[in-house]
Amino acid sequence: MKYLILVAITCVLCNGEGTTPDQVHLSFTGDMTEMAVVWNTFAEASQDVSYNKKGGGASSTASGASEAWVYGGITRYRHKATMTGLEYSTEYEYTISSRSFSFKTLPKDPQSYKVCVFGDLGYWHGNSTESIIKHGLAGDFDFIVHLGDIAYDLHTNNGQVGDSYLNVFEPLISKIPYMVIAGNHEDDYQNFTNYQKRFAVPDNGYNDNQFYSFDLGPVHWVGVSTENYGYYYSYGMDPVMTQYEWLKNDLTNANANRAAHPWIFTFQHRPFYCSNVNSAECQSFENRLVRTGWLDMPGLEPLFLQTSVDFGFWGHEHSYERFYPVADRTYWNDPNAYKNPKAPVYLISGSAGCHTPDAWFSDQPWPWSAARNNDYGWSIVTIANRTHVRVEQISIDKNEQTVDDFWVIKDEGYTHSGEMRRASPGTKFPAQKCHFKDVACQRSLKEINEEL
Repeated sequence: MKYLILVAITCVLCNGEGTTPDQVHLSFTGDMTEMAVVWNTFAEASQDVSYNKKGGGASSTASGASEAWVYGGITRYRHKATMTGLEYSTEYEYTISSRSFSFKTLPKDPQSYKVCVFGDLGYWHGNSTESIIKHGLAGDFDFIVHLGDIAYDLHTNNGQVGDSYLNVFEPLISKIPYMVIAGNHEDDYQNFTNYQKRFAVPDNGYNDNQFYSFDLGPVHWVGVSTENYGYYYSYGMDPVMTQYEWLKNDLTNANANRAAHPWIFTFQHRPFYCSNVNSAECQSFENRLVRTGWLDMPGLEPLFLQTSVDFGFWGHEHSYERFYPVADRTYWNDPNAYKNPKAPVYLISGSAGCHTPDAWFSDQPWPWSAARNNDYGWSIVTIANRTHVRVEQISIDKNEQTVDDFWVIKDEGYTHSGEMRRASPGTKFPAQKCHFKDVACQRSLKEINEEL
């Protein structure tokens, strides 16, 4: 904790004018012989990245492109450069202005690696921050996937909370890729400007970093914006439709390329399902909008089922929850449910820590919910090989003990399908019942009945 306090004080001091690069962080470009690096200055500067193999060797230069952007009366300069021609499994040193950093590239087509997955982590009350940084620097995972709601909020205090958050994480995310997706707290009333300007992701052809994909070893990773749905009333339906057309093409191609990448993993902020009482068990309009669509906007779940998505990682609920395979409110919870699952396996990891209290669950043990935990924590996803994936949930409250641990196994060439589900029907979700004091739940049920 002393480490975090010291870093936080240092970062508050560095939120000012100057050309010293800060908030340095890496991300994948989609080409694993490249690494993108983004940084910030508070004064205009022309800065490139010098990089070389650790310990010597010829130095290369990645040209930096800069862009001024203004939020809350503060002008920031976003810089981005891409280091190219990298060799696999090699350590590199890189320098921006007077500051030096290092990273190590992954092996070529790695068949095994580990990913830190979490959502909903704040600068203040970031309960998991110290643990994530410690384990990341120790090499316990290879990159991060942040499921939205970053810093709480990136734009708070004219963007200075976002500055401080990224500086706290800089010792880690300047060494390993930090892959993000937007959550509802990234809406800064300027169409996600703070999110758009601070992060780089693989190019999707639309100059929009709210959705993207990349291949790494056995997995095709797909980041999806649920906020295009959640804020359609502010920014229109076009972002929903643009993303959906891109997503349909991306997932269709990925499903046809299973020989190279047998798993498809999606990550997004808002969930389709949950059993949190405070969220009306995810039966509210926002969840149904994202899952099944509304008006002309198509929902995501039918496409995920059509293209046989294997895993979906979600945030938003400030808790951890693992589901049995689920398809359109039907579940399969037999003892071998995670061996050749008949539907996608979904998981909520939104308990990293922020200013709000824990989400809470009812005493009712829903049969489609396999594990629930309210401790602060984060997840490790291990891609073991082409047929085995492991997920562990680490509890901060219990001194980093593992509070959930499970494997998903599928035979080589296996994908779930509608035909398979029809041949082996699952169990429909039970009818929802509301506590007499749960007004939100009752309102949601009324909306559902009116639709029917």
